[in-house]
Amino acid sequence: MAERSTAAVDVADNSGEQPLTAKADQSTADGVAKNPERDTDGSEGQGSDAEGSLKQASPPELHSGHKLARRYRLEECVTRLDGFSSWRAVDEKLRRAVGVHVLPADHARARSVLAAARSSALLGDPRFVQVLDAVEENDLVYVVHEWLPDATELTTLLTAGPLEPHDAYQMVSQVASAMAAAHREGLAHLRLNPNAVLRTSTGQWRIRGLAVNAALRGISSDTPQRTDTEAIGALLYAALTQRWPYEDDAYGLSGLPKDVGLVAPDQVRAGIHRGLSELAMRALANDGATASRHEAPCTTPEELVKAIGEMPRIRPPEPAFTAPPEYQRTTYQQG
Repeated sequence: MAERSTAAVDVADNSGEQPLTAKADQSTADGVAKNPERDTDGSEGQGSDAEGSLKQASPPELHSGHKLARRYRLEECVTRLDGFSSWRAVDEKLRRAVGVHVLPADHARARSVLAAARSSALLGDPRFVQVLDAVEENDLVYVVHEWLPDATELTTLLTAGPLEPHDAYQMVSQVASAMAAAHREGLAHLRLNPNAVLRTSTGQWRIRGLAVNAALRGISSDTPQRTDTEAIGALLYAALTQRWPYEDDAYGLSGLPKDVGLVAPDQVRAGIHRGLSELAMRALANDGATASRHEAPCTTPEELVKAIGEMPRIRPPEPAFTAPPEYQRTTYQQG
Protein backbone atom coordinates (compact mmCIF):
# COMPACT_ATOMS: atom_id res chain seq x y z
CA MET A 1 0.00 0.00 0.00
CA ALA A 2 1.29 3.45 -0.80
CA GLU A 3 1.87 5.57 2.23
CA ARG A 4 0.46 9.01 1.67
CA SER A 5 0.33 12.17 3.70
CA THR A 6 -0.43 15.77 2.99
CA ALA A 7 1.99 18.38 4.26
CA ALA A 8 2.46 22.11 4.19
CA VAL A 9 5.81 23.85 4.53
CA ASP A 10 8.68 25.45 2.72
CA VAL A 11 11.38 24.08 0.55
CA ALA A 12 14.57 26.05 0.66
CA ASP A 13 18.24 25.80 -0.03
CA ASN A 14 20.94 26.71 2.41
CA SER A 15 24.21 26.02 0.70
CA GLY A 16 26.07 28.66 2.59
CA GLU A 17 29.08 28.21 4.79
CA GLN A 18 28.21 27.01 8.26
CA PRO A 19 31.62 26.87 9.94
CA LEU A 20 30.35 26.52 13.48
CA THR A 21 28.53 23.22 13.74
CA ALA A 22 26.58 22.25 10.65
CA LYS A 23 27.74 18.95 9.25
CA ALA A 24 26.78 16.70 6.37
CA ASP A 25 26.90 12.96 6.28
CA GLN A 26 29.90 11.46 4.51
CA SER A 27 28.01 10.77 1.30
CA THR A 28 26.91 14.36 0.78
CA ALA A 29 28.68 15.97 -2.14
CA ASP A 30 28.60 19.63 -1.17
CA GLY A 31 27.41 19.56 2.44
CA VAL A 32 28.08 22.95 3.95
CA ALA A 33 31.19 23.68 1.97
CA LYS A 34 33.04 26.97 2.01
CA ASN A 35 32.55 27.27 -1.73
CA PRO A 36 29.16 25.67 -2.38
CA GLU A 37 27.86 24.82 -5.79
CA ARG A 38 24.93 26.87 -7.02
CA ASP A 39 21.86 24.70 -6.81
CA THR A 40 18.28 25.51 -6.12
CA ASP A 41 16.60 22.59 -4.36
CA GLY A 42 13.34 23.46 -6.04
CA SER A 43 13.88 27.12 -6.60
CA GLU A 44 11.67 29.15 -8.83
CA GLY A 45 13.13 28.99 -12.29
CA GLN A 46 16.91 29.05 -12.41
CA GLY A 47 18.73 25.89 -11.46
CA SER A 48 21.98 24.19 -12.27
CA ASP A 49 22.38 20.45 -12.48
CA ALA A 50 25.21 19.04 -10.40
CA GLU A 51 26.47 15.51 -10.32
CA GLY A 52 25.96 13.96 -6.90
CA SER A 53 28.24 11.52 -5.18
CA LEU A 54 25.63 9.38 -3.44
CA LYS A 55 25.86 5.86 -4.85
CA GLN A 56 23.38 3.99 -2.70
CA ALA A 57 20.44 4.86 -4.95
CA SER A 58 20.22 6.16 -8.50
CA PRO A 59 17.88 9.02 -9.40
CA PRO A 60 14.50 7.86 -10.68
CA GLU A 61 14.25 7.69 -14.45
CA LEU A 62 11.96 10.66 -14.79
CA HIS A 63 11.44 13.00 -17.69
CA SER A 64 9.45 16.03 -18.72
CA GLY A 65 5.82 15.00 -19.03
CA HIS A 66 6.04 12.25 -16.41
CA LYS A 67 3.05 12.38 -14.06
CA LEU A 68 3.07 11.59 -10.34
CA ALA A 69 -0.11 10.50 -8.56
CA ARG A 70 -1.99 11.11 -11.84
CA ARG A 71 -1.80 14.75 -10.92
CA TYR A 72 1.64 16.35 -10.84
CA ARG A 73 3.11 16.68 -14.33
CA LEU A 74 6.87 17.23 -14.33
CA GLU A 75 7.98 19.98 -16.68
CA GLU A 76 11.59 21.02 -16.01
CA CYS A 77 14.35 19.52 -13.91
CA VAL A 78 16.06 22.29 -11.92
CA THR A 79 18.36 20.19 -9.71
CA ARG A 80 19.81 16.70 -9.97
CA LEU A 81 22.09 15.86 -7.06
CA ASP A 82 22.93 13.06 -4.64
CA GLY A 83 20.34 10.69 -5.99
CA PHE A 84 17.39 13.08 -5.85
CA SER A 85 15.99 15.50 -8.41
CA SER A 86 13.92 18.68 -8.13
CA TRP A 87 11.40 19.76 -10.73
CA ARG A 88 9.12 22.55 -11.76
CA ALA A 89 5.76 20.86 -12.28
CA VAL A 90 2.06 21.50 -12.78
CA ASP A 91 -0.69 20.37 -10.44
CA GLU A 92 -3.28 19.46 -13.05
CA LYS A 93 -6.02 19.10 -10.46
CA LEU A 94 -5.72 22.66 -9.16
CA ARG A 95 -4.14 24.07 -12.33
CA ARG A 96 -1.20 25.71 -10.67
CA ALA A 97 2.59 25.51 -10.79
CA VAL A 98 4.31 23.55 -8.03
CA GLY A 99 7.80 22.33 -7.22
CA VAL A 100 8.59 18.67 -6.61
CA HIS A 101 11.54 16.87 -5.00
CA VAL A 102 11.74 13.21 -6.05
CA LEU A 103 13.94 10.41 -4.74
CA PRO A 104 13.77 6.61 -4.69
CA ALA A 105 11.99 5.09 -1.72
CA ASP A 106 15.14 3.10 -0.93
CA HIS A 107 17.32 6.22 -0.92
CA ALA A 108 19.37 6.51 2.26
CA ARG A 109 17.60 9.75 3.18
CA ALA A 110 14.05 9.00 2.01
CA ARG A 111 12.69 8.44 5.51
CA SER A 112 14.27 11.59 6.93
CA VAL A 113 13.02 13.69 4.00
CA LEU A 114 9.46 12.51 4.56
CA ALA A 115 9.76 13.14 8.30
CA ALA A 116 11.15 16.63 7.72
CA ALA A 117 8.38 17.56 5.31
CA ARG A 118 5.65 16.28 7.60
CA SER A 119 7.01 17.90 10.74
CA SER A 120 7.61 21.20 8.96
CA ALA A 121 4.07 21.08 7.63
CA LEU A 122 2.74 21.33 11.15
CA LEU A 123 4.22 24.82 11.47
CA GLY A 124 1.85 26.24 8.87
CA ASP A 125 3.65 29.59 8.92
CA PRO A 126 3.02 31.67 5.75
CA ARG A 127 6.52 33.12 6.03
CA PHE A 128 7.77 29.76 4.76
CA VAL A 129 7.15 28.28 1.34
CA GLN A 130 4.53 25.63 1.99
CA VAL A 131 4.83 21.90 1.38
CA LEU A 132 1.61 20.74 -0.26
CA ASP A 133 2.11 16.98 -0.30
CA ALA A 134 4.61 14.43 1.06
CA VAL A 135 4.10 11.03 -0.50
CA GLU A 136 5.60 7.57 -0.81
CA GLU A 137 4.19 5.44 -3.62
CA ASN A 138 5.38 3.29 -6.53
CA ASP A 139 8.91 3.05 -5.08
CA LEU A 140 9.26 6.83 -5.05
CA VAL A 141 9.21 9.48 -2.37
CA TYR A 142 8.26 12.97 -3.42
CA VAL A 143 7.63 16.28 -1.71
CA VAL A 144 5.42 18.81 -3.48
CA HIS A 145 5.77 22.48 -2.53
CA GLU A 146 4.58 25.90 -3.52
CA TRP A 147 6.03 27.58 -6.58
CA LEU A 148 6.28 31.36 -6.30
CA PRO A 149 6.56 32.87 -9.78
CA ASP A 150 6.35 36.43 -8.44
CA ALA A 151 9.19 35.97 -5.92
CA THR A 152 12.86 36.84 -6.44
CA GLU A 153 15.79 35.18 -4.68
CA LEU A 154 18.08 37.36 -2.61
CA THR A 155 20.86 36.01 -4.84
CA THR A 156 19.25 37.69 -7.84
CA LEU A 157 18.45 40.92 -5.98
CA LEU A 158 22.10 41.32 -4.98
CA THR A 159 23.33 41.18 -8.56
CA ALA A 160 22.13 44.78 -8.86
CA GLY A 161 24.00 45.91 -5.74
CA PRO A 162 23.54 46.00 -1.94
CA LEU A 163 20.07 46.46 -0.50
CA GLU A 164 18.97 49.84 0.81
CA PRO A 165 19.18 49.99 4.63
CA HIS A 166 15.41 49.77 5.05
CA ASP A 167 15.19 46.74 2.74
CA ALA A 168 18.05 45.02 4.58
CA TYR A 169 16.36 45.82 7.90
CA GLN A 170 13.06 44.35 6.70
CA MET A 171 14.80 41.24 5.40
CA VAL A 172 16.70 40.45 8.58
CA SER A 173 13.69 41.31 10.76
CA GLN A 174 11.31 39.02 8.89
CA VAL A 175 13.78 36.16 8.44
CA ALA A 176 14.91 36.23 12.08
CA SER A 177 11.32 36.36 13.32
CA ALA A 178 10.28 33.46 11.11
CA MET A 179 13.24 31.33 12.17
CA ALA A 180 12.61 32.12 15.84
CA ALA A 181 9.07 30.79 15.39
CA ALA A 182 10.39 27.65 13.69
CA HIS A 183 12.92 26.95 16.43
CA ARG A 184 10.23 27.34 19.09
CA GLU A 185 8.60 24.34 17.42
CA GLY A 186 11.88 22.43 17.29
CA LEU A 187 12.53 23.01 13.58
CA ALA A 188 15.82 24.16 12.07
CA HIS A 189 16.78 25.14 8.54
CA LEU A 190 20.56 24.47 8.39
CA ARG A 191 20.79 25.51 4.72
CA LEU A 192 19.71 29.13 4.97
CA ASN A 193 21.45 31.13 2.25
CA PRO A 194 20.68 33.77 -0.42
CA ASN A 195 19.04 31.13 -2.63
CA ALA A 196 16.63 30.23 0.17
CA VAL A 197 15.36 33.75 0.89
CA LEU A 198 12.78 35.21 -1.48
CA ARG A 199 11.16 38.62 -1.76
CA THR A 200 7.65 38.60 -3.16
CA SER A 201 6.16 41.24 -5.42
CA THR A 202 4.42 42.72 -2.36
CA GLY A 203 7.73 43.16 -0.53
CA GLN A 204 7.33 40.28 1.90
CA TRP A 205 10.26 37.95 2.59
CA ARG A 206 9.71 34.19 2.55
CA ILE A 207 12.02 31.29 3.37
CA ARG A 208 12.33 28.13 1.33
CA GLY A 209 13.56 24.75 2.55
CA LEU A 210 12.86 24.58 6.27
CA ALA A 211 14.21 21.19 7.43
CA VAL A 212 13.55 19.57 4.03
CA ASN A 213 16.66 20.66 2.17
CA ALA A 214 18.93 19.73 5.06
CA ALA A 215 17.28 16.30 5.09
CA LEU A 216 17.82 15.95 1.35
CA ARG A 217 21.54 16.59 1.90
CA GLY A 218 21.95 14.62 5.11
CA ILE A 219 22.96 17.74 7.03
CA SER A 220 22.66 18.05 10.79
CA SER A 221 23.98 20.35 13.50
CA ASP A 222 24.81 19.90 17.16
CA THR A 223 23.82 23.55 17.73
CA PRO A 224 21.08 24.26 15.18
CA GLN A 225 20.03 27.60 16.66
CA ARG A 226 23.55 28.97 16.48
CA THR A 227 23.98 27.60 12.94
CA ASP A 228 20.80 29.28 11.69
CA THR A 229 21.62 32.52 13.51
CA GLU A 230 25.04 32.69 11.89
CA ALA A 231 23.41 32.06 8.53
CA ILE A 232 21.06 35.03 9.08
CA GLY A 233 24.10 37.14 9.92
CA ALA A 234 25.69 36.08 6.63
CA LEU A 235 22.52 37.05 4.77
CA LEU A 236 22.54 40.51 6.35
CA TYR A 237 26.25 40.92 5.67
CA ALA A 238 25.71 40.07 2.01
CA ALA A 239 22.71 42.38 1.77
CA LEU A 240 24.72 45.31 3.16
CA THR A 241 28.00 44.78 1.31
CA GLN A 242 27.27 42.65 -1.77
CA ARG A 243 30.09 40.43 -0.45
CA TRP A 244 30.04 36.92 1.02
CA PRO A 245 31.50 37.09 4.56
CA TYR A 246 33.98 34.25 4.05
CA GLU A 247 37.08 33.90 1.92
CA ASP A 248 35.51 31.90 -0.89
CA ASP A 249 33.15 33.32 -3.49
CA ALA A 250 29.58 32.02 -3.33
CA TYR A 251 26.10 32.82 -4.67
CA GLY A 252 27.53 35.16 -7.28
CA LEU A 253 29.22 37.22 -4.55
CA SER A 254 32.92 37.81 -4.02
CA GLY A 255 34.32 36.57 -0.75
CA LEU A 256 36.44 38.65 1.61
CA PRO A 257 40.17 39.11 0.96
CA LYS A 258 42.17 36.15 2.18
CA ASP A 259 44.10 36.37 5.46
CA VAL A 260 42.12 39.43 6.57
CA GLY A 261 39.51 37.66 8.65
CA LEU A 262 35.95 38.73 9.26
CA VAL A 263 35.73 42.51 9.12
CA ALA A 264 32.59 44.48 9.89
CA PRO A 265 30.38 45.47 6.95
CA ASP A 266 30.95 49.20 7.57
CA GLN A 267 34.67 48.55 7.09
CA VAL A 268 34.02 46.87 3.74
CA ARG A 269 31.87 49.54 2.16
CA ALA A 270 31.41 53.20 2.99
CA GLY A 271 28.06 54.53 4.10
CA ILE A 272 26.70 51.31 5.59
CA HIS A 273 24.23 51.70 8.44
CA ARG A 274 26.24 51.30 11.66
CA GLY A 275 23.51 49.53 13.61
CA LEU A 276 22.92 46.94 10.87
CA SER A 277 26.67 46.42 10.52
CA GLU A 278 26.96 45.66 14.24
CA LEU A 279 23.91 43.40 14.11
CA ALA A 280 25.46 41.34 11.31
CA MET A 281 28.63 40.90 13.34
CA ARG A 282 26.74 39.88 16.48
CA ALA A 283 25.01 37.10 14.52
CA LEU A 284 28.03 36.04 12.46
CA ALA A 285 30.63 35.97 15.22
CA ASN A 286 28.27 34.34 17.69
CA ASP A 287 30.93 32.23 19.34
CA GLY A 288 31.98 35.30 21.34
CA ALA A 289 34.58 36.62 18.89
CA THR A 290 33.27 40.18 18.98
CA ALA A 291 35.89 41.73 21.22
CA SER A 292 36.57 44.56 18.79
CA ARG A 293 33.03 45.86 19.12
CA HIS A 294 32.15 44.61 22.60
CA GLU A 295 28.56 43.64 21.82
CA ALA A 296 27.06 40.47 23.19
CA PRO A 297 26.81 37.85 20.43
CA CYS A 298 23.42 36.61 19.26
CA THR A 299 23.39 32.82 19.45
CA THR A 300 19.72 32.13 18.68
CA PRO A 301 17.16 33.64 16.29
CA GLU A 302 15.19 34.72 19.36
CA GLU A 303 18.17 36.74 20.64
CA LEU A 304 18.55 38.24 17.18
CA VAL A 305 14.89 39.27 17.15
CA LYS A 306 15.38 40.94 20.53
CA ALA A 307 18.49 42.78 19.29
CA ILE A 308 16.60 44.01 16.24
CA GLY A 309 13.78 45.22 18.45
CA GLU A 310 16.22 47.27 20.52
CA MET A 311 17.52 49.09 17.43
CA PRO A 312 16.08 52.45 16.38
CA ARG A 313 13.58 51.72 13.64
CA ILE A 314 14.95 52.24 10.15
CA ARG A 315 12.39 54.09 8.10
CA PRO A 316 11.94 53.71 4.35
CA PRO A 317 13.54 56.40 2.21
CA GLU A 318 11.47 59.47 1.56
CA PRO A 319 9.82 59.40 -1.85
CA ALA A 320 11.50 61.61 -4.37
CA PHE A 321 9.83 65.02 -4.52
CA THR A 322 8.59 66.04 -7.91
CA ALA A 323 8.01 69.73 -8.34
CA PRO A 324 4.52 70.51 -9.62
CA PRO A 325 4.29 72.15 -13.02
CA GLU A 326 4.40 75.89 -13.00
CA TYR A 327 1.07 77.58 -12.66
CA GLN A 328 -0.13 78.67 -16.05
CA ARG A 329 -1.82 82.05 -15.90
CA THR A 330 -4.46 82.58 -18.50
CA THR A 331 -5.46 86.05 -19.51
CA TYR A 332 -8.73 86.80 -21.13
CA GLN A 333 -9.12 89.72 -23.42
CA GLN A 334 -12.36 91.54 -23.16
CA GLY A 335 -13.95 92.30 -26.48
